[in-house]
Amino acid sequence: MINYDFKHLDEKLGEAREWLAREYRGLRTGRATPAILDGVSISAYGSMMPLKQAANISVEDARTIRVTPYDLGIVKDIERGISNANLGLGMSTDQSGVRVTFPELTADRRQELIKVARAKLEDARTAVRIARDEVWKDIQEKERASELTEDDKFTLKEQMQKKVDDLNAGLENAFDAKEKEMTS
Repeated sequence: MINYDFKHLDEKLGEAREWLAREYRGLRTGRATPAILDGVSISAYGSMMPLKQAANISVEDARTIRVTPYDLGIVKDIERGISNANLGLGMSTDQSGVRVTFPELTADRRQELIKVARAKLEDARTAVRIARDEVWKDIQEKERASELTEDDKFTLKEQMQKKVDDLNAGLENAFDAKEKEMTS
């Protein structure tokens, strides 16, 4: 029985999957989603802080997010932070905070977003390839050091490739779902 620890590979594959999921949550589809504001930082009280630490973020309707600051004195800072994030969102301020609106997506913008989603898929695949190459190199070194037989090496390569193929299929499914969401 071959005993090889794929823990490092599993961690790297999990990181790639989670990274892609996070990136896709931030891709705007014309439907309001608070996740789009996850990367927004604001300058308040003399330091930079994530928007979600300074305000409550909730969905008001299908194309509107409500940002309610914990301190109404930082509304201008919130507007500036969202504006600087360059997300292509509309904003209006009222007595209780900031209303962020998602404009209707044009066909060109949808195609642009699909290209961005495809590029992010490629970035995730690259991370997977790098992790796979590291493990394959380690397996080959163990065989050279006579810790593994040649048969073991190829058995481990098959196991490693199955993990990589399964993850790549999952990444592809995530892209397909995002593409369908953006085109509907």
